[in-house]
Amino acid sequence: MTASRPIALFDMKAQQALIRPELDRRLAAVLDSGAFINGPEVRELEAKLAEFAGCAHAVGVSSGTDALQIAMMAEGIGRGDAVFLPAFTYTATAEVPLVLGATPVFVDVDPVTFNLDLADLERRIALVAKDGRLRPRAVIGVDLFGLPADWPAIEAICAKHDMFALDDAAQAFGAALHGKRLGRWGHAAALSFYPTKTLGCYGDGGALLTDSAERAELYRQLRTHGEGKSRYEVLRTGMNGRLDTMQAAVLLAKLPLFEGELAARAKVAALYAEALAGLPLQLPVTTPGAEHAWGLYSVLLPDTAARERVQEVCKAAGVPTAIYYPKPLHHQPAYAPAHAASVAPGGPPALPVSEMLCGRIMSLPMHPYLTAEDVARVVAAMRRAF
Repeated sequence: MTASRPIALFDMKAQQALIRPELDRRLAAVLDSGAFINGPEVRELEAKLAEFAGCAHAVGVSSGTDALQIAMMAEGIGRGDAVFLPAFTYTATAEVPLVLGATPVFVDVDPVTFNLDLADLERRIALVAKDGRLRPRAVIGVDLFGLPADWPAIEAICAKHDMFALDDAAQAFGAALHGKRLGRWGHAAALSFYPTKTLGCYGDGGALLTDSAERAELYRQLRTHGEGKSRYEVLRTGMNGRLDTMQAAVLLAKLPLFEGELAARAKVAALYAEALAGLPLQLPVTTPGAEHAWGLYSVLLPDTAARERVQEVCKAAGVPTAIYYPKPLHHQPAYAPAHAASVAPGGPPALPVSEMLCGRIMSLPMHPYLTAEDVARVVAAMRRAF
C-alpha cells in the first residue's frame, strides 16, 4: 500500500487548521488586554471545564504535575504519609509525593485494564498499616490510556481507611464511568493539558476538578503562593502554579471541537479493534459502564522480541509507534530507594504485572484526525510484521 501522506502518532496540525481563525482571535484579545496572568479567559475556561465535567469547581493550574501537587498540598500530605499509586504509569504521579516528603507505595496493575489492581492495593495498605512507620493517607488512581479506573471501588477503599482519593485523569479527560464524567469521581481530579492530551494546549497547563468548595478555594490559594484576599496576605505556603491566560485562550478555541474529537477517537479505536482481530495481540478493553477517552491506543505484544520486530516493520512503512512505558516506576533510580523502604522487614511484594507490561506494551497512532486509510496502513504494517 503506497503511503499518501505521513501518519502522525499525535496530530495537532489538522486540528489547528480547523480553529485557526478563532485561535488567532482569542490570542489577539489576550495580547490586546495585557492580562497575561489569571486573565478573564482563565475564569471562562474554568467555568466551561466544570460544566463539561458536571462538577462544581474547576481551577486552572500550570501543569498536570502541579495539579497533583496542589491537590496533595491542600490535604497536608507530607513526611510520614504513604501515597498509594500504580507502578505502571508516568513519572509525575510518583514524583509529587516525594517532593512533598511523603512516600510513594507502588501498587501492581490489572493485566487487562492496566489500572490499579484493587486486591493488591488492599494488601499494600494492610502491610503499611501493620508496619506502622507510615500513615496510609492517599490513593492516586490513574485512568491509564483513557480508561477510567474502578472509581466506586477506589472510593470505597479510601472511605474505609479514611484516605484521600485523587484521580490522575491526565490521559482521560472526556471519559466517563456509570454516566459520570471524570472530575466527579474521587475527592478531586487532576487534568493535564500537555499538547498531546485529549484536550491539549500549546505548552504546559492543567486543572483541578472537585465538587468541594473548600478544596477549590484552597487550590486557588495554593496556585498563587498561598495568597489570601490580597496579594500580600499570605495564608499558607503555596507555589507559583497559575495557568497562563494564553494557554487558556488556546483551550477555549479548542473546546467546541472536543465532543466531536472524543467521538472520532472512539471510531478510530473501533476500526483498530476490528482490523487487528486475529493477530497475536492483546487489544485494549472498555470495562462495563465506562466510556473510554482513547488518549492512547496501546496493544500488548507476545514478548519484547515481537515488539521490536513490529516496531522495525512499522518504522520502515512510515508508521510511528511508541512505548508507554519502558520501565516500571519502582525500577526507576529516583524511586527505587523509597520503594525498597516502603514496607519493612523483608521489603515490599513484587509487582510482576507492571514489569511484564513494560516489556510488551506498544502504542499505535491515535488522534481524532486519523482516516480509515490511515488505520488501514497501520494495520497492514502490523500484519506484515507477523
